[in-house]
Amino acid sequence: MPELPEAETIVRSLRGHLEGARITRVEFRSARVSKSDPARLAGTTVAGVNRYGKQILWELDRGWVLVKLGMTGALLWNSEPGPYTRALVELTNGHVCFDDIRQFGSLSVMATPPNTLGPDPLEITSAAFAQRLRQRDTEVKKLLLDQKFVRGIGNIYADEALFRAGIHPKARTRQISAARARGLHLAAAELLRTAIEHRGSSISDYVDAGGERGSFQSLHLVYGKEGESCRTCGSAIRRIVVGQRGTHFCPRCQKRT
Repeated sequence: MPELPEAETIVRSLRGHLEGARITRVEFRSARVSKSDPARLAGTTVAGVNRYGKQILWELDRGWVLVKLGMTGALLWNSEPGPYTRALVELTNGHVCFDDIRQFGSLSVMATPPNTLGPDPLEITSAAFAQRLRQRDTEVKKLLLDQKFVRGIGNIYADEALFRAGIHPKARTRQISAARARGLHLAAAELLRTAIEHRGSSISDYVDAGGERGSFQSLHLVYGKEGESCRTCGSAIRRIVVGQRGTHFCPRCQKRT
């Protein structure tokens, strides 16, 4: 599933095409892709394209469109519609295909922008992040995946951030010192910015609006590395389950306290 860096890359690859363009027609080709009336979008102008956590938000002159990519969703500029195209958005200067093999993604037409998720990890301060984290009593990996805690971090970047901060994924949040919590935020923010520079991680289906893959997967240190040697200490990377999600970590470099 695309996470913050992948969503940001898609936004940047779409923004120049969409902003200022007028939507002429919208076709929903699957009942699962949207419960909204596509006719509501015809004649509207795209004022902005931004990211909301892992999701993509189109600001229109009348309303908003929230795009949830799900596991296999892709927004493709001027691509040829195919059997997995679930929505087609035609504009004055081209078109966008929303392709989604597994159909967990969606497009929602909204009167107001969403505000139900936590702060963006690239916008919150380290002090505020640490305070929010230490107010909770749960396993830190589970909290990082909670989109109401911070929005945009998923399984890949949670594992990678915790490794870079030297924190065990099962560490209890109230037992993490304020200094280590601030360090986790700094590690996560640096990680996310670097991943954006590399256009995200293409492990399975993710591509940007031009159909190009990211390259940050080549820089993963623990995610998907079970049994491989830790680049820091040489120990074997382990895989456990935290919050029903496969979790990769170094048993020597990452401490619970």
